[in-house]
Amino acid sequence: MHMPSSVLVAVAIAAGVSSCKAVPPEALPATQSWLALVDGAQYAESWSDAASFFKGKVDAPTWEKSAAAVRGPLGKVQSRTVKSSTATTVLPGAPDGEYVVFQFDTTFEHKQGAVETVTPMKDTDGRWRVSGYYVK
Repeated sequence: MHMPSSVLVAVAIAAGVSSCKAVPPEALPATQSWLALVDGAQYAESWSDAASFFKGKVDAPTWEKSAAAVRGPLGKVQSRTVKSSTATTVLPGAPDGEYVVFQFDTTFEHKQGAVETVTPMKDTDGRWRVSGYYVK
């Protein structure tokens, strides 16, 4: 399943995006809070809580429609564990900044073995917010 490219920050883990930087401790709770909104089909709220970069790439109605189309058929989350986390300051197609690329091994009610890639960034106000989301 795939979301319109305008919704996503290109994350190129396989292309060698890496960093020796430690993952900021506040990045994971911010990501988990945002995922809880998406898990609860609270797509409007997840857009409101997303990073300004995300909001600049997709408007709320488009995000709500795309998120519902992608996540709805998967059913409820049964399990989600962090597979990897990479702190970086550079991502393709995104402005330089502070990012963490999280990959989660996720089991949904109707899809086993999914990988969610969620990219929070330190937003303009200093808070960590999600700037990209992709389910594979």
